[in-house]
Amino acid sequence: MEYNVIKNADLILKSSPYFVNNPNKYKNKWHDYFNNHNPICLELGTGRGEFIMQMAKKYPHINFIGLELNASQLATAAIKLEKEKLNNLKLIKDDARNIINIFGKEIDTIYLTFSEPWPKKRDEKNRFTHESYLKLYDRIFKKNKHIILKTDNKGLFAYSLETLSQYWYVFDCVSLDLHNDERKFENIMTDFEKQYFKEGRPIYYLDAKFNN
Repeated sequence: MEYNVIKNADLILKSSPYFVNNPNKYKNKWHDYFNNHNPICLELGTGRGEFIMQMAKKYPHINFIGLELNASQLATAAIKLEKEKLNNLKLIKDDARNIINIFGKEIDTIYLTFSEPWPKKRDEKNRFTHESYLKLYDRIFKKNKHIILKTDNKGLFAYSLETLSQYWYVFDCVSLDLHNDERKFENIMTDFEKQYFKEGRPIYYLDAKFNN
């Protein structure tokens, strides 16, 4: 799925009440920023924001932050949100490698929804479930570690099962075909997922935890 390039994307973001322009200054202060002590969930690679927006609507007593590096995609999310009134959702434009400069030990759950699979071996370190990223997540999880991942990429899913297992995560749930799983999971679909569902692709899902 390709995204259109949006002219003046940065201006659109800066004018949006959902966009956090200088997120680094809120490190260790995100509960103050949201003006509550509700759990904070972070989606890395939030894209056009469909998943995180619907999550924020469904769970008003949870704070959601969507981080995305691509300005056009994030501007699309900001435009979608223009008619919404969601006090529990914010958007950040940044590289995921910078999360330790943005958050202290404040995050309860990390969502990895249809992340770039980086299939070539030389690009392995770019995968959001590479050990280098798992070490970054250690530094922002509030207490217990909790990662939820969805992907249509079988290779990335197999890789993630392996790296998370080696990092001593345990799996509350694993599904090799989320939409046809007889367990009938609660599921909010991303833009990518809606397209893949129409195409009949299996969606891989895992819910991994590590209680300290």
